Amino acid sequence: MQQADDATTAALAAGERTARHRTRLGGKDVSAQVQSWQLERSYATDLPAAMRAFSGSSAAQLQVQLSGTGGRTAPELYSPWAARATGDIVRPGQSVVHESGVGPAALPAFRGTVRSRSAPSGSDSVQVTALDGAERLRGPAALPNPSAFWGRVSSATWCVSELLRQGGLYACPPARYPDFADGKPLTLVYASLHGGFSTPYGQPATGPDPKTYTFARDGAPHSIALVPKRPRLRATWHPRSRVTVPGSTLFAEVWVNNAVRYDSPTGDDQVGNDDQVVIQLELNGGTGQSGYLKLAVNFTERWVRMSSTDWEDNYYFQPYLQWSWPVLGQRGVWHIGAWIDTRGGADSVYPTVQPRLTAPDGTQLVGTESKFGNAVGLQPKSELHLVSLSTALPAECLQVTSGLPAMPTTAEFSHTGAWQWTKSAELDDVILPLRTVPRVSGSQWEVISQIARASMSTAEIDERGVFRWRNHTRFTTRPTTPDLTLTSVREISSFTVTEEIDACRNYCVQPYKDWSGIYPARGVTLQEEEIRALPRRSTTTVKYLMSSEDFDVIPPVTLETILLVYDSEVRFSTDPAGGIPVKGMVDILVRREDGYLVARFTNRSDQTLYMATADSKPSLRLSTYKPSADPVERTAIALLDDPANDPDGVASEKYYGRQEYTAESTDWVQDLDSATALATAMRSAGVLPVPVIGDVDVLYDPRLQLGDVVRVVDTTGAVLDTLAWVIGIRTTATAEGGVQQTLTLRGVDPGARPGDSGLVPDAPSSPVAVPSVPYAAVSAAYPTLADLTASGLTWNRVKEGARV
Repeated sequence: MQQADDATTAALAAGERTARHRTRLGGKDVSAQVQSWQLERSYATDLPAAMRAFSGSSAAQLQVQLSGTGGRTAPELYSPWAARATGDIVRPGQSVVHESGVGPAALPAFRGTVRSRSAPSGSDSVQVTALDGAERLRGPAALPNPSAFWGRVSSATWCVSELLRQGGLYACPPARYPDFADGKPLTLVYASLHGGFSTPYGQPATGPDPKTYTFARDGAPHSIALVPKRPRLRATWHPRSRVTVPGSTLFAEVWVNNAVRYDSPTGDDQVGNDDQVVIQLELNGGTGQSGYLKLAVNFTERWVRMSSTDWEDNYYFQPYLQWSWPVLGQRGVWHIGAWIDTRGGADSVYPTVQPRLTAPDGTQLVGTESKFGNAVGLQPKSELHLVSLSTALPAECLQVTSGLPAMPTTAEFSHTGAWQWTKSAELDDVILPLRTVPRVSGSQWEVISQIARASMSTAEIDERGVFRWRNHTRFTTRPTTPDLTLTSVREISSFTVTEEIDACRNYCVQPYKDWSGIYPARGVTLQEEEIRALPRRSTTTVKYLMSSEDFDVIPPVTLETILLVYDSEVRFSTDPAGGIPVKGMVDILVRREDGYLVARFTNRSDQTLYMATADSKPSLRLSTYKPSADPVERTAIALLDDPANDPDGVASEKYYGRQEYTAESTDWVQDLDSATALATAMRSAGVLPVPVIGDVDVLYDPRLQLGDVVRVVDTTGAVLDTLAWVIGIRTTATAEGGVQQTLTLRGVDPGARPGDSGLVPDAPSSPVAVPSVPYAAVSAAYPTLADLTASGLTWNRVKEGARV
């Protein structure tokens, strides 16, 4: 329920039910022009209506009747052909905020946008229909399809979080520079870690064993964090653009919580004894060598270190830059960042580095800008190859950005002022782990609704415009305390209780796609047929058709000699004959776009470069991958298999027979454990039919929300006292303040098991009695076999008395 102030609570307790409302369109108050309004919320699901506890998606709808003002009619002011100066206030897409309540205050009731307007000519009324924040999620849904099959690379929860991000609803800080624009900064890797290692920008490369980590909301800096079960858990990602060194600026950041301690499940080292987090950028240099740029924060020893090392990664044996701050002893959520500047060099560079942190109490820690001088820290021409995170602490929202002109300011780093973001999404525990991300089509809201139906979850945007995602796990504990009590003596004017056999499902089947034994298989190799020239200080873009079944392609690795070692490779030279190889001069970005694979090459040198091998052939090679086979569809079944411990199941099959329900086959369920959990949840919801209490007309209470638990007490009609979920709310009001509220409720439990006391139910069938003739009568009528054969009768007819 919504929280209300004391005055509203007192008015409700006193029986005040004259509604007050405030309505704003386009930010303008039009409350005085509202003739009537109606607000409706309910869950839409593919489960039988009477069976569901509540699941599916909910898009609230508000209808408002407006009159004119200032001597002008409503159609004159607000019809589609009205002047923009007045008509834009109700144009489709315009903002709508509605508040309602009793007493002196009004509670948030709706926040959304106009969907339609209707203006009957000759009247003084315009009807405006608005939908909630689901309208913000009408953009095309797009999810990455990484070829990383090393484990549970993603989850349904991560996909929901990503689709919300695309629509501007954030559960953690958004990517700083998601869109490509020439000369502007660019987000290279953005890993929210909200239930998976998938990324909209970049691509997962390697990940830890699923036994060594979990994803949890408890202790997460924002919503959901990657939580190690062992020290120094490590994951790596490919950047979406292989930016070059020297010449680039890089900023890496992550949020961690050092107040949360987890013990190793094996009983060895405690994670809390290694309060350290490391972000590493691996550079691919010439002749296959690597360089490393690192940020390490140790909260136990209270230091921050940054290092630039050679391909041998001599981190612990070579000088590093260190900053020591006693405030690192604080426990809580930390925001950690590292600024790396590799400008100012031609063939090599000593990076300039600077750390930046925000402490749990808001203290800003900024290290002195420092430059490496040791020879080990010298970085030759190279490209960014991998980004890795090693952590012993819960971590969330890893980002790497290139192209920033300077270290982020305090406001930019801490997301304040012009960089402010609003947390407008709340996620539940991670469910439905995915080895591969399903292909999607339609809008973001349609895909979120699809995931909600597949997982028996709920997706809704509340009265304040905040998206809430809740899993079926919320039903595992039966509520015992109601949010509100409704009685027939005071609050309820009428209601109808319905119970139906369709609400009973005691044999539940959940299909799932088994990806075991399937691996990425090479698809098409995209090989250039001509040597392309890259003009100096310019960007060249090439496009290739790409199947939707293909996995995402990582940017090609720049090599001095094409060795066919990497899946995607390219070589640059100073002449089309391929004479002198060039490293660290071309930024490479690869992305999917409208059915194409788009590769962008930015030549940062002052001379024209060519994509050519040493033997004068085209050098660009991009390999696509697809699944080696189609997944096998299997099923998980929840049924009566232990009568001693399943009295509800015994009663269900005894009194209602076996009632089967097979869930829709979906790509979102990919393992037996998840399928079993869903099948069990469906059976728990329907093993005994639970009544639905519909058309419950009650005294208006603006605090009620979908999912609330109410106690229904009827002492005058149905004579019941039960708990029920709120699964539908419809409120209608007039300008005078008259208001009617109608609820749809679903019982929390079915009540007592059937007993049929004193009843002897009739048999399910009553066939006509068939006479049976004794053998003696047959043998008397037909003494011999020849007599019986001559009669031409079948034995059944003889036995039933024919001519005997």
